[in-house]
Amino acid sequence: MHDDSALVEARLQRFVRERIQTARYRRTAPLTVEAWAVPDEPVPFDDAVGQAYGPAAVGEPWGKPWETVWFHVTGQIPVEWAASDGAEQCSFEVVIDLGFSEANPGFQAEATAYTPDGAIIKAIEPRTQHVPVEAGPGGRIDIYVEAAANPDVAQGFSFRPTPMGDKATAGAEPLYRLQQVDVALLDRTVWELEQDVQALAGLMRELPRDLPRRAQILRALERMLDVMDPDDIAGTAGDGRDILRAVLDQPSYPSAHQVMAVGHAHIDSAWLWPVRETVRKCARTFSNVIALMEENPDFVFAASSAQQYAWIRDRYPKLFERIRAKVAAGQFVPVGGMWVESDTNLPGGEAMARQFVAGKRFFMEELGVEPLEVWLPDSFGYSAALPQIVRAAGSRWFLTQKISWNETNVMPHHTFLWEGIDGTRVFTHFPPVDTYNSDLGAADLARAQRQFAEKGAATMSLVPFGYGDGGGGPTREMLAAARRTASLEGSPAVRLGSPTDFFEAAEAEYPRPPVWSGELYLEFHRGTYTSQARTKRGNRRAEHLLREAELWAATAAVRKGTEYPYDDLERTWQTVLLQQFHDILPGSSIAWVHREAERNYARVATDLEEIVDASTRVLAGAGERTVTFNASPFALSGVPALGAGPAEPATSARFEPSQSEFVLVNDQVRVEVDGRGLITSVRDLTAGRELLPPGAVANLPQLHRDTPNQWDAWDVDEHYRHTVRDLADASAVEICADSDERVAVRVTRKFGASALTQVISLAAASSSIDIETTIDWRERQKLLKLAFPLDIHADRSAAEIQFGHVFRPTHMNTSWDAAKFEICAHRWIHVGEAGYGTAIANDSTYGHDVTRSSRDDGGTTTTVRLSLLRAPLFPDPDADQGEHTMRCSLVVGASIADAVREGYRLNLPMREVSGSDPVAPLLTVDDPAVVVEAVKLAEDRSGDVVVRLYESLGGRATARVTPSFEVTDVYCTDLLERPVDPPAGFEVDDGAPTVELRPFQIVTLRFTRLAGSA
Repeated sequence: MHDDSALVEARLQRFVRERIQTARYRRTAPLTVEAWAVPDEPVPFDDAVGQAYGPAAVGEPWGKPWETVWFHVTGQIPVEWAASDGAEQCSFEVVIDLGFSEANPGFQAEATAYTPDGAIIKAIEPRTQHVPVEAGPGGRIDIYVEAAANPDVAQGFSFRPTPMGDKATAGAEPLYRLQQVDVALLDRTVWELEQDVQALAGLMRELPRDLPRRAQILRALERMLDVMDPDDIAGTAGDGRDILRAVLDQPSYPSAHQVMAVGHAHIDSAWLWPVRETVRKCARTFSNVIALMEENPDFVFAASSAQQYAWIRDRYPKLFERIRAKVAAGQFVPVGGMWVESDTNLPGGEAMARQFVAGKRFFMEELGVEPLEVWLPDSFGYSAALPQIVRAAGSRWFLTQKISWNETNVMPHHTFLWEGIDGTRVFTHFPPVDTYNSDLGAADLARAQRQFAEKGAATMSLVPFGYGDGGGGPTREMLAAARRTASLEGSPAVRLGSPTDFFEAAEAEYPRPPVWSGELYLEFHRGTYTSQARTKRGNRRAEHLLREAELWAATAAVRKGTEYPYDDLERTWQTVLLQQFHDILPGSSIAWVHREAERNYARVATDLEEIVDASTRVLAGAGERTVTFNASPFALSGVPALGAGPAEPATSARFEPSQSEFVLVNDQVRVEVDGRGLITSVRDLTAGRELLPPGAVANLPQLHRDTPNQWDAWDVDEHYRHTVRDLADASAVEICADSDERVAVRVTRKFGASALTQVISLAAASSSIDIETTIDWRERQKLLKLAFPLDIHADRSAAEIQFGHVFRPTHMNTSWDAAKFEICAHRWIHVGEAGYGTAIANDSTYGHDVTRSSRDDGGTTTTVRLSLLRAPLFPDPDADQGEHTMRCSLVVGASIADAVREGYRLNLPMREVSGSDPVAPLLTVDDPAVVVEAVKLAEDRSGDVVVRLYESLGGRATARVTPSFEVTDVYCTDLLERPVDPPAGFEVDDGAPTVELRPFQIVTLRFTRLAGSA
């Protein structure tokens, strides 16, 4: 017999498209539509319902970009529909098409349907256009539809620059045309037949051509086509289903891959739309899934991000109560335990901890549950500090999908133990389906089975299913697919469940999974370390201002009895945590999002400065003497760590006479700056060593072409290195400071349409060369780096991450090494050889690259470069345009301990306050390797003092933590300040605990304070 499968397939596709799908609805009837366009930003239902609505009609345009239009839909279900043949197998729906395109649900118009009393019914989306109607024939229809004219900024992900990402430039022409507003009679038998056909045809396409099962399905579908009357689909749909029942009833193989299908809708908290639109996307999606739950008691939906639940609580309280009920029933499952699905490369250590503190507190207090898994399917790589933070937050499991986006290497595991920098391991799953927006179709299920790396050792994987980003989440069609593949020969076996169901079963069947040690570096989206520099600077400054505000407010509360600003700090933390979302802080959102973020950071800075100012003034007392406050964990200039007192300025800085260069000198370092403003020599006077290679210059700005292959704001592609321009020429170099305490040179450069000014300074008694760079940036699709070639043979660099650091190779021995051509560091990066090293610290830069090259003299040059600015065109065509100021420092002869100290110095400048009183620190730590990261009052508002510290150097440490206030008890807690078993060697003597820490270990101590003590 010849193979006629292609002919049958073509026949089937046309029959489904032209006959079955067009017969879903037996009848339709138009409804009456009126409309009211909201003049500006969206308004709540109570405001909209009382407006004057005007006539509207199908076929008319509506909705300028980012506008909201409310439609009032009224009418009656035709009485004659009651007499329809087979009416008992039908149901009534309103069908609304706002002018949807076929592509990209969630990236175009969306709407929410309300009852006349303001209750949300469900969303109207491209893949779920129906609204259920409870009335029968002759019954009245009355609904309000809040329609959002969101532009398709993605444009099919063509990455073309567009003005649509800014409300001010998006234009005023309507984007959509109303296509359908009907009441319709859904034929459930026809709809079920369509689901049967989709499941079987999809499976058939995935099976090998020579497999008998494939032929069996093909012939069954052919017989179905033969038995059905194309002119009477409704009358013969039941016969078609009978033909297919035999092949649908064939059970799955005992060895079939097991899929746990978890309803999900990944909703970016901002991206190609502003935060305000995300609030409505959440309401639409959550109402959709609740409607599905009412009809499907076994359907489970997992949603992350406490922030999104908080929006619903505050903006849609009735919907939140429905969610609360479904959470209690186990159908609506909060996951992740974080405030948002944050980036994990860029947030600082304490901020990363607070994602869990804020998130879990919300879930426990508002919904009575504590998520035990971390749910980060879409973040752009995962810090090696995360396993410890996860476990310290009381969580057990970790899930991501994004590593499937690697452009070079394939992750070798799908279920494994992920080991962090301190040795903590967390059970991790990386779904082999390679998507977090599955439709549960045969192609996705087959991919999950085919790619599962643990075959023979484990049998199960998780598949998150549902349209994300406002696409409406799971659909009734997806649930129909799950039912048909619960046990279907040739397909993986699908079971609906929760993430907890999956992780408990996966752990039980796979007790000894492989171990992946270190960061989960995403070999993609490396530009996110640099894009939108103002957003990144705002985050860095906010993190350190929060540290200061908590420290000084706690100190004032203990010392002076002032009121601790719990509410202000909580509100500020929530703002900062929201903006660490993985499309805000990484710089990959539209202009609207980043301009709003910049305004938020400005407000945060103002609010926190007020807290700091009020606290330090109370602590300093009355008087005219200068009291210097040091929030760093290290003593500086005679001022104690975490305390205040008189500073002791050093006086050893000077200029050395020179005919051709500027020579900056103190008792530790000699620096030569030539007439181009480039550093030509850095002499370590203590070690008697020149730091720069022969003929090399440091502080060299370099400009690269930056035209990534696709994801503009996200990516820096390796080919950027093929073109570079050294910005070596200066228009002016001049002395700008000359005192015993500090000497400095100002350098001015112009290039393209941009201007760059640098101040290179050397303070007395310092081994750090400070460089402040101010840039009026007017370039497009360029990458600006600042280069420091060093006469150091380093085969690896150390980069600060949360609560520690990671080492990365400077060579390209393997494809894994070569892929790390751009890396992320927090406050410092260090390179060294045996006995000698150098650090480069910064106050707002995250992207770096470190390379090693050989020289003609036989030596090795290790070059560290900071990525200062980019200028991508999508999604924000004006990204980073304008003025920026950033600081870095070159630390001569630095150990990693020096790098840690310098990172804090640069990011926590000391403050001078008029007063009279020195301020003793609330506590002291006697081992400099143990760093205090946070001092605050307890979240439960008990007045207890909470201290978070960590081992910073990667070694063992024993530290005594001595409080300067009376305590009645002290104990170890998790990040949520709940008691936990202390580490080995934990002892308390007179209120002062001694703690033994393993490398990079985080310890949180809670001191119960004697009432009224100071």
